Amino acid sequence: MHADPPRKERALLVYAHRKRERGPAAVLHVQEVMAELAELVRSAGAEVAASHVQSVDTEVPGTVVGKGTLGRLKDEVALREANLVVFQNLLRPKQQARLTEELGVKTLDRREVILDIFAQRARTKEGKLQVELAQLSFRLGRLAGGRKELSRLGGGIGTRGPGEKKLEEDRRRIRAMIRQIGRELETVRRTRSLHYRRRREVGYPVVALVGYTNAGKSTLFNRMTGAEVFVADQLFATLDPTARKIRLPGGREAILVDTVGFIHDLPEELRQAFLATLEGIGEADLLIHVADGSAEAMESNIASVDAILSALSFGEKPALLAVNKRDLCFPGAGAPEGALRISARTGEGVPELTNAIEKELSLCRPEETVSTRPA
Repeated sequence: MHADPPRKERALLVYAHRKRERGPAAVLHVQEVMAELAELVRSAGAEVAASHVQSVDTEVPGTVVGKGTLGRLKDEVALREANLVVFQNLLRPKQQARLTEELGVKTLDRREVILDIFAQRARTKEGKLQVELAQLSFRLGRLAGGRKELSRLGGGIGTRGPGEKKLEEDRRRIRAMIRQIGRELETVRRTRSLHYRRRREVGYPVVALVGYTNAGKSTLFNRMTGAEVFVADQLFATLDPTARKIRLPGGREAILVDTVGFIHDLPEELRQAFLATLEGIGEADLLIHVADGSAEAMESNIASVDAILSALSFGEKPALLAVNKRDLCFPGAGAPEGALRISARTGEGVPELTNAIEKELSLCRPEETVSTRPA
């Protein structure tokens, strides 16, 4: 007899939306925030059973939402046969434990979903190291949170003995693993930095594709290089940086780099852990910001990417804006001033983009001799 395949996870999505919330969540409509969370969950391999949005003045310390909402969520879990609850809100360790107990099913927040996607997508040694580093950093934060809760008890009964000793041992072990991975990542970074330096020495400028996740960067990369980078209609389909040589219309050769996609309100610990993935941006002479022209939140996505680039000190680099998925837009659909409208899937507008790249590179590096070869 064959065992039945494991049942696909069915997720109930929850967002306790603050009435006076500021930042990225205020820029986006709640529906767009939930649509992004749903896409994250699907990209991780689960089904979306239902969504619940609760408007709150402040989060309830222990459970994020109040008792009445918690009861409705428990009923919804049973009604929808959900075996997973995912919060848009970032959960503290004790909140997560309490919610899991109250709802009777595994409860996660969006950080853990993103980490799971990264773990599924990583292919190169660097990508796998970055995933492990992020996961260990997250686990250490969970342990540290538990230690703080013990400290608040003021010592005495319940705070001594093997439990605390085991906690300290776990923390030491995780920190040692983080240091080891950090050393391995530093070796990978030095090797890649050396590769970029050698390319620059022979005159190859570097062009990096950046943009919101699922904007079509990898499809454009494949179109321009003839490579076969994994492409899927999923968030974070590309995790590992990929570089290929391209030839521009006038004969110039350049290095085109595909990078991991950005996302709204990416938690700081994940942004820092995956900074190495974005180092190709730091080496780039020119950025191509690829935006999804078919997305309702296009302007918000563009603003989010620009904000992250600025936070990483890449905001002053020369850049071109390529509004992608022209084939999916209705005729006459708008685009920001100065943007190039393209379709990476059909190739529309891509020749104009490569011409613009060549022109911009001549301005970026006017005193350097760029490698050319006869066609």
